[in-house]
Amino acid sequence: MTDITLLGLPVGEGAGIAGCAMGPAALRTAGLPRALRDLGHAVTDRGDLAPVSIGAPAHPNAAIHDLGACFGWLDAARAMPRIDGTAVFLGGDHFMAACTVPAMAARAADRGRPLHVLWLDAHSDFHDLGSTDSGNLHGTPAAYATGQSGFDAFPPLGHAVAPEDVLMLGLRSVDAQERTRLGQAGVRVHDMRAVDEDGVAAPVRAFLDRAARAGADVHVSLDVDFLDPAIAPAVGTTVPGGATFREAHLVMELLHESGLVTSLDLAELNPMLDEHGRTARVAVDLAASLFGKTVLDRQTRRI
Repeated sequence: MTDITLLGLPVGEGAGIAGCAMGPAALRTAGLPRALRDLGHAVTDRGDLAPVSIGAPAHPNAAIHDLGACFGWLDAARAMPRIDGTAVFLGGDHFMAACTVPAMAARAADRGRPLHVLWLDAHSDFHDLGSTDSGNLHGTPAAYATGQSGFDAFPPLGHAVAPEDVLMLGLRSVDAQERTRLGQAGVRVHDMRAVDEDGVAAPVRAFLDRAARAGADVHVSLDVDFLDPAIAPAVGTTVPGGATFREAHLVMELLHESGLVTSLDLAELNPMLDEHGRTARVAVDLAASLFGKTVLDRQTRRI
């Protein structure tokens, strides 16, 4: 049995399409707490974090929107209540990871451990505040959390994750600037071309082996658009050619078997774009796999 704490981060300001702020409620409605309890885990739901209200910091990139609100989320995360068990963060657009990853890195440091991050996403989210053309700050959290430059308008990081301790799996929409920055930083990348050629098991096992040797806590940041939009349509930035249902479940099953995962993001679910709650249910099912649900536990749904 695992002690699991749920905490919602209804972040909507990092995205360009409204709706992600309703993600935590949708995940709860889709049955996430019950699914985890049915697996025998002790689940505590602490409700939702609220951002601190501040004025917008100045920044020369006129494309950026909601900078003040995003800063407010970062400020709130620095005062996030301590979670001693396994943390499951319910989002919220992927800017939430700028809050959760540093918080989990700080927790790991308090335990005398590094934090290793498995980033499951169609996008690398490796822009800084000056390089984003869209102005959507959900394209920046991985760069911020790994201590990259270009974030003078954000609160300074207490604990950054070493870029080489990050594996990005499933990428398929990365622009030239991000590609260069990823290479310079030393982030490990296994894009969908590599998944097509080699599968998902080998890179995930290698990631987990490195984490085990380092005695690391493992944080999993799952953006719903890691999945192919044919099975998970409720995202504002759909990119064809994503992970299949079985590939995604295999990743989660390998993570569960490792026993190393200490925290999880469920990000970018936009209920406004969902089909009768379909994507929310897929996200809940994947989370359940990470916490021990197996193929033999699944029943065929009546249509």
